[in-house]
Amino acid sequence: MTTANTETAGIEQLRTRVAEQLERARARSIALTDAVDDDDLVRQHSKLMSPLVWDLAHVGNQEELWLVRDVGGREPVRCDIDNLYDAFQHARADRPALPLLPPAEARRYVREVRDKVLDVLERSPLEGRRLEAGGFAFGMIVQHEQQHDETMLATHQLRAGAPVLHAPPPPPGRPLPAAEVLIPAASFAMGTSIDAWALDNERPAHEVFVDAFFIDTAPVTNAAYAAFIEAGGYDDPRWWSERGWAYRQHANLSAPRFWLRAADGWLRRRFGVVEPIPPDEPVVHVCFHEAQAYAAWAGRRLPTEPEWEKAARFDPATGRSRRYPWGDEDPGPEHANLGQRHLSPAPVGAYPAGASPAGVHQLVGDVWEWLDSDFHGYPGFEPFPYREYSEAFFGGDYKMLRGGSFGTDPVAGRATFRNWDHPIRRQIFAGFRCARDASPEELA
Repeated sequence: MTTANTETAGIEQLRTRVAEQLERARARSIALTDAVDDDDLVRQHSKLMSPLVWDLAHVGNQEELWLVRDVGGREPVRCDIDNLYDAFQHARADRPALPLLPPAEARRYVREVRDKVLDVLERSPLEGRRLEAGGFAFGMIVQHEQQHDETMLATHQLRAGAPVLHAPPPPPGRPLPAAEVLIPAASFAMGTSIDAWALDNERPAHEVFVDAFFIDTAPVTNAAYAAFIEAGGYDDPRWWSERGWAYRQHANLSAPRFWLRAADGWLRRRFGVVEPIPPDEPVVHVCFHEAQAYAAWAGRRLPTEPEWEKAARFDPATGRSRRYPWGDEDPGPEHANLGQRHLSPAPVGAYPAGASPAGVHQLVGDVWEWLDSDFHGYPGFEPFPYREYSEAFFGGDYKMLRGGSFGTDPVAGRATFRNWDHPIRRQIFAGFRCARDASPEELA
């Protein structure tokens, strides 16, 4: 096969992959919105979240803006609704009062946009200008829709009523060989300059030196967190930062969100089901302040963002950074709990095939992990294709989250993917693991 033929075949494979990813994201959006009736779609289940029907039309509007109008150069489908679905123009709490598209019209709109997008995809060279090279604009839209699907999944967790989502339980856990592992001091390549669908805040790759540290082999479990509660952790300001203690008092925090005290222990409400809390699953629905307080109580701390990424990606045998903890191949069901295959984190030790070279488990999937780092751009950061995706949030009141959750799709599950949120947020599928400095005696 000639070089030209090989390149053409590669472009057609990419075109097929893009079409499959677009369809997978849309199938999930439809499943999440078809699971409830129209009253549920238009209702605001929490001031923290948009009505589900807003999310649905918003993903269609972003798809229209970037793929129909920009990449395709086509006439607008509905330019009259751009303002309604601009996330920067309207706070979530205000969106129910907007003249939003009703459910049937929203569904027609996203179908019409998608039909045009598939035609644009057939005609796009998927190379040339930066927005189209490697299918970036399509990948950006796929990731955007999947991120909103995870947001809609969090809205489902907040809604009242009978269960409407169902999935098989995650695989069983298994004992791990150690509670923590040592990550030796060394420089590593953080971020990426080569991943075609990496977003601007993941770029560029740059060398970072990280001192030796220990990191938990797995995220903190429900059982371990319950021990913190029973030891009076929520009532002792010694373990909390000044700001964290003030928020604990203001919000009257006493346990992770959705936990319910029972006569003989703890229950949780999970997508409409009230059930005993599995002791060996990673704790979820805690805010940064709670995670930080637990770590202090345990005599440890939260990892920094460079520490987390080094533990997840650095392979000391080759000296290079992997795309995922297990290697460069895309996530499979044996590697990580991603893609809403299950509706909860998996027990600790459930994914031995997904461990990092250092032996750290479940760094990708299960729960987003709070890190003690603020959100900023990497050295050489360049906003692309618009500054509001990342740059507008730099320096704000945000803490980093890495690794994805059981609700994160594999398309956004790479180990360079960066997430951020306010340190008080608990509706997201967030947990944490602990770290600590390595002493000179341990290094000797």
